[in-house]
This record gives sequence, C-alpha cells and structure tokens, in this order.
Amino acid sequence: MNTVIVIGGGASGILAALTAAENPNNRVLLLERQQRIGRKLLATGNGRCNLTNTGAAPENYHGEDPDFVRPTLSAFGPEDALRYFHRLGLLTAEEYGGRVYPLSNSANSVLDVLRLALDRAGVEQRCAAPVKSLRREKRGFAVEIEGEPLQGDAVILACGGAAGAKLGGVMDGYQLAKSLGHKRTGLYPALVQLVTEPEYPRALKGVRAESALTLTRRGFALAKSRGELQFTDNGVSGPAVFDLSRAAATGGEGLTLHIRLLPLEEAEILSLLRERQAGYPELPASEILTGMLHNRLGRMLGKYAGLSANTPLRELTEAELGALARACVDFPLPVKGTEGFDHAQVTAGGLRTADFDPRTLESRLVPGLFACGELLDVDGDCGGYNLQWAWASGRLAGRLGT
Repeated sequence: MNTVIVIGGGASGILAALTAAENPNNRVLLLERQQRIGRKLLATGNGRCNLTNTGAAPENYHGEDPDFVRPTLSAFGPEDALRYFHRLGLLTAEEYGGRVYPLSNSANSVLDVLRLALDRAGVEQRCAAPVKSLRREKRGFAVEIEGEPLQGDAVILACGGAAGAKLGGVMDGYQLAKSLGHKRTGLYPALVQLVTEPEYPRALKGVRAESALTLTRRGFALAKSRGELQFTDNGVSGPAVFDLSRAAATGGEGLTLHIRLLPLEEAEILSLLRERQAGYPELPASEILTGMLHNRLGRMLGKYAGLSANTPLRELTEAELGALARACVDFPLPVKGTEGFDHAQVTAGGLRTADFDPRTLESRLVPGLFACGELLDVDGDCGGYNLQWAWASGRLAGRLGT
C-alpha cells in the first residue's frame, strides 16, 4: 500500500486526491490548513462557481511557457470535466461565452458532490492542518503538521497561490517547494479590480456598461478586451477589466485604460448628437445621451467633454458635439495599479514550469513530488478557465505518472 499525501484542499487538490484514490493500492491523505476544504471554491463566480469553459484552450492561459498546459488540457478538457461532474451527480448549465455553472446557481452544489465523492473514495481528510515542513528521504517524504510526522511515498502540492488571502491564499506552497530546490517566478495579482484616478469612477459607482477596453503604456497597446465593465469608488471592475488586470499588474507605470462605451464610429455618434440637438433644442446638455447610455454615465461623459450641464442643446457648438462623440469612443482613465492580492481571484506567476514534466506534472528535480493548480506558473483568462486548469492539472497529478 502506497501513501499519497495531497497538500491543499482546494479544487486541484480535491481532484488530485480523488484521482489518486482510484488506485486501490493507494492510501490517500488530504491535508488542508483551513477549517474546511474548498473554501475558496465557494467564492468563485460570485458564489455561483463558473466551473469550466467549453472553449478552454492553450491560448487562454499565461505564464513563462503558455504551451505547458497543452498536455494537461488534452488529457482532461472541458468535456471530460463536465462528464466527470455529471457522473458525480452535478447538473450544469452553459451560459454566454462557454461559461458553465451548476444548474442550482450555487457553488455549494459543486463542493457538496466533491465531498460526497471524497467520502465514498475513502480519502482521509485532515483540516486545520498546515504543513510545517516537507523533506525528501531515502524512501518517500516526511511531512510535518503541528509537530506530527507523516510519511508519504508521493506528495502532491496543491496549495494554491497568493491571491485571495481572506479565502486562504498563502505562500506555503512556494516555501515548501523551495525547501526541495524549486524556484518560482514573480507573483502578481490577476483577475482583479483596477485602481484609477477616482474623480469619474467615484461618481459612477455601481454603474455597469458593455464596453471595449484597451490598456496602453505611453501610447502603446498592451492588451484589449470586450465585455461588461463596472465602475467602483476608486476604479473599475467586471469581467472585461479582469481580462486586462494581468497586463496591468505586470505593465509597470504610465498605464492608461481607454474605454469605448458605444459600438459606433465617431462620425455615426456625431450624427446622432446632431439629430438630438435638432429635435430637442431646449433640452439641457446633461440629457443629450439619454437613451444611448446609462443616465449617470451620459452625464459624466458630458462633464468630461467640457459641456455645461444646463446649457440648452441649441447652444452647443460643433466642437463640443465632436468632443462628446470622441469621449464615447475613447474615454481614458489613468491607471494607478490594482487592488492587490487580497482582492485578486488568481495569482499570475508561480513555480517554474520548466522544472515539471508537462505530461505528468512530476518534478524533474524531486521524483515522487507533483504540483498542480494555481501553485504553478499558469493562470487563465476570466470565464471558467482557471477552474478548468485546476480540475485538469489535479486530475493529471493524481495519476502519479501512471
């Protein structure tokens, strides 16, 4: 009987433990530093758990070697993940952009079927059991939890990343791997709110808008995205922003977010403004974008373009109309940074993937040691891609190279 110790009871660790337990010759021990497993999983997708994306492919992932994910996704892609969860009894529903959620719209449903599966598989669970040290011995590994020594023939590191400290994000996995000779890249918050100059966002707190975004540094485009944006009291959030946040976190200084709020050409918008001016000459300038944008957003753009709110439309000059049309297609916000790891959903960076076999996720430095999930230098786009990586990498690591 071989003892497999999985360190970390998040998404990837649970799948690794369940997979290892499929071999009747394995005794599987799952260690979790928090009071219960899967706590971070419950917060994903705003509590709904976007458990995969049907379009997940290598181009949706980032790191020093984005191609590292290819064998893992080939071995356990989105269709495999859905079949796996359906066998556990989970019903799912696909939404826009290939996002898949539990039919119950509750992350609890995902965690509940996983807990049932762990119990059925006989996986031993130890919660409130942070690992103090990890050593390679002549035969297997020595793992210490709160002064208690454990022996394992194989160890799977599934400790997660530094993101979401309030939900369990820690540095433990990096430190344990370092003690065995592994190195990591720089760590950055990803899928996180951007902090901008607050003047305009603060007035728009809570307003949502479909938009096209371009992040630039000193005039050069770093990244683009499209989708929902939400204004906050000190910046912007939402799926479209999250997709740019990695580039913002790693992009240095001099960043600007350019927001296109109407999917029309500037000349088309100018024509619409002229029509509004001709049709409603006495309407105050603050109402010129009524029906085109959220009222608060329309008034804010007018202010940004230099329009006096109470000026009748008949008095607006062609230059003022032109300035407003330009603001609708390019509203720039200087970026000051991100909200940081406490608010990030994912860690960009991690253990260097060059030190792991992409076909098995076994360490090239320490035989019998495996790593999976967010701990590795792999992070995905917003929309279920990171959980797909967690399931797929946990599944592959749990096979222990077989």
